[in-house]
Amino acid sequence: MKIAIVYHSGYGNTKKMAEAVAQGAQSVEGAQVELFFASELTDDSPHWEFLDAADAHIYGSPTYMGTISADLKRVFETKPLVKRWMNGDWANKIAGGFTVSASPAGDKLNTLGDLLTISMQMGMIWVGNAQPPAGKDGGNRDDINRLGSWIGPTAQAPQGEHEGPIQGDLEGARLYGERVAQITAKLAK
Repeated sequence: MKIAIVYHSGYGNTKKMAEAVAQGAQSVEGAQVELFFASELTDDSPHWEFLDAADAHIYGSPTYMGTISADLKRVFETKPLVKRWMNGDWANKIAGGFTVSASPAGDKLNTLGDLLTISMQMGMIWVGNAQPPAGKDGGNRDDINRLGSWIGPTAQAPQGEHEGPIQGDLEGARLYGERVAQITAKLAK
């Protein structure tokens, strides 16, 4: 079972989330996981072959101005991807997504909604986040899904803090990668 993680990261925070998602996916027996930085997917990139063969795609983007970063959006508008959309080449593949921004809200759900819509237009099957918020007292920094998103994991990387995404957000990303891989394994049989 092959899983492709395609992401853009401007400050390294989305990269940390992508690595956590990959770690979770790789924990599932039989998973072959590859990470692709958005700029690697040019018109003549050999990486399109892996994406075509992949059973699942997971997309990651920082939330910039309330939406997907321009670098990841460019991937969705390349000639190779548009051709695959027109031919229905990725229909029935598993899809998922995650995002990070500096603020707790930051319109991250809009970014996930954009990733979901693009995936659905490709005919893909979206896997949501199944982690309920762990905190019963309003949540704390280390809770999983403390920001309350079920479309996919979200993370906060506060400005001025160089620690990257908060630990609970990274653990939520790892669990999400595991979930996507488990569902992919069931459906890829």
